[in-house]
Amino acid sequence: MVDYLVVSTAAESHEAAMRLAQSAVAAKLAASAHVTGPVSSVFWHEGRLGEGEEWQTSFKTTAARYIELEAHILERHPWTNPEVSAVPLVSGSAPYLEWIGRTVASDRV
Repeated sequence: MVDYLVVSTAAESHEAAMRLAQSAVAAKLAASAHVTGPVSSVFWHEGRLGEGEEWQTSFKTTAARYIELEAHILERHPWTNPEVSAVPLVSGSAPYLEWIGRTVASDRV
């Protein structure tokens, strides 16, 4: 059985988020990516409380492609320690989940 994931990151601009989304989908590490924003963010950075606007990017992929997708995001992300997190997609329509699996199958890259 294939496990499906939604992988998230955030970037400082729409353009940076779109570059991450486009490169991951083009490499077939994700079947699709959604960019939303700006979103307001409150965070700790270098020992200080900060606030800002970010563009959230979520990728649909399989557990089998997660490590490669994470490395891809980290290599191309403009930040030195960006969020890269994943949550399982516990349910979905069979045709949609099959599409994700077919799209990111490693033999199709």
